[in-house]
Amino acid sequence: MTRLGPVGSGQRCKMVNQICVIGAVQGIAEGLMIAKKAGLDIPTLIDVLAGGAAQSWQLQNRAQTMANGEFDFGFAAQWMHKDLGICLDEAEQQGLKLPLTDHVHKVYEKLLSEGFGRCDSTVVIKDLES
Repeated sequence: MTRLGPVGSGQRCKMVNQICVIGAVQGIAEGLMIAKKAGLDIPTLIDVLAGGAAQSWQLQNRAQTMANGEFDFGFAAQWMHKDLGICLDEAEQQGLKLPLTDHVHKVYEKLLSEGFGRCDSTVVIKDLES
């Protein structure tokens, strides 16, 4: 176990994790939209990107499923929406603005209203497809 600081530090660590994850997921979603429109071979693209600066767990484990429209596993969108709300509340208390987090929180809010709450959190690509 790693101690990060006083009580509440673990919760704040999770906030940082969720913000980093949604940043990667949103970036992958946007990149996949361009790749699909350009007619790129997605599996080859993922292999190429995995060897460079874009490499991440999200890219290697979720990019292909996002491209395939498969969202039936992983961390649910409704849970990520909740977590991002907690992040935004903390940011407000700290006097910070988190524009990416705020944007993706709103995307999840829209997707939840459309019935995608139990889908994997990578479902954000659906917002770009509509």
